Amino acid sequence: MDDRPIGMFDSGFGGLTVARALIDLLPDEDLVYVGDTGRYPYGSRPLDEVLAFAVEITRYLVGHHDVKVVVVACNTAAAAALAELQAEFPVPVIGVIEPGVRALVSATRNGQVGVIGTVSTIGSGAYQAAVVEAHGGVKLSCAACPGFVEFVERGEIDGDEVHVLAERLLAPLQDAGIDTLLLGCTHYPYLARTIADVMGRDVVLVSSADETAFSVAAELRDTGLARATRQEAPVHRFLSSGDVAWFRQLGRQLLGPELDHTEAITWD
Repeated sequence: MDDRPIGMFDSGFGGLTVARALIDLLPDEDLVYVGDTGRYPYGSRPLDEVLAFAVEITRYLVGHHDVKVVVVACNTAAAAALAELQAEFPVPVIGVIEPGVRALVSATRNGQVGVIGTVSTIGSGAYQAAVVEAHGGVKLSCAACPGFVEFVERGEIDGDEVHVLAERLLAPLQDAGIDTLLLGCTHYPYLARTIADVMGRDVVLVSSADETAFSVAAELRDTGLARATRQEAPVHRFLSSGDVAWFRQLGRQLLGPELDHTEAITWD
């Protein structure tokens, strides 16, 4: 058994959906979460720049917190950096793309599926490649959704403005006749109600958060890295490279009472 913490990171708040799933599924595990809000959003940045950020944060989690696994809880970072992180670091590195695609392929009824994500994620081709790798025999339609992350990061997860934006951005997927839609950014589950209203009740929304948590649990079990059952409460640490007070306030609304303290982190 291994009592080191799980490390994870995102450009900001989106990865808290994965953190929530991990806390619920693995209640004995300690957690270190880095929200890189000082440099968000990642979705409009060049992929090589996101790669550099991902390497820097992973090096910090492994070097300063001795984490036993790293969860790349950001679709853009996973698209840009997952293979490089897995090759460079001596701990398992798990992304959110492949678990989400597995759930997407298994959920469809008519074989017409969709993925929405940031401009960088969709442009990277990572989801297109993952669907081909899954051998699901499905037809994939993709749409970039610039602006969604910014609404979540401001705490504006409903309202007329985001609804109008969703109607415009999701129109091509409605025209494609998809029956299942993967929310290919960990921020997007916070907009699930708006997205569901626009897409209609017949379209199933798939979030990669739960599937990623299942993948982490399986990795810990299969490699003997899981922590033994404990009596004391687990330690959940949350670090932000931006406004710490804002991260704590909005993060607590999004995650829950476990996020009761936020620490500052700065990059060289």
